[in-house]
Amino acid sequence: MKKFYFIAFACLLLLAALSGCVAEQKLPEKAQYIDVNVQQAKEMIDSGNVFILDVRTQEEYDTGHIKNSTLIPVQVLDKKLNELPRDKKILVYCKSGGRSAQASGILVNDGFKEIYNMKGGITDWTNAGYEVIK
Repeated sequence: MKKFYFIAFACLLLLAALSGCVAEQKLPEKAQYIDVNVQQAKEMIDSGNVFILDVRTQEEYDTGHIKNSTLIPVQVLDKKLNELPRDKKILVYCKSGGRSAQASGILVNDGFKEIYNMKGGITDWTNAGYEVIK
């Protein structure tokens, strides 16, 4: 019986020692974009140092866009990633928020860090009374 306790104790000691040596590995969190409403987007734009990316079509852009925004339609975004700054926050918008969410995902997957998706798009922007350039 003494031998059984000794072996059990030795096994427990060995198990404790091994578990202390093997640290739990955490996988890095998947980078994500941040959804912002139009009021938050306006504050970001007003504070400066944000790149404004419009991912609609040329025709939509011509009907009205946010001042100083750059047009790169979501359909060609993956081919034009080199045209985007990697050292700035990027605010992405479209008509209502769907394409901009898709574009934000493309940017995050390519390693861009500070990506903000404007929920509600240019529709909510204009409904809030904010300026558009035609």
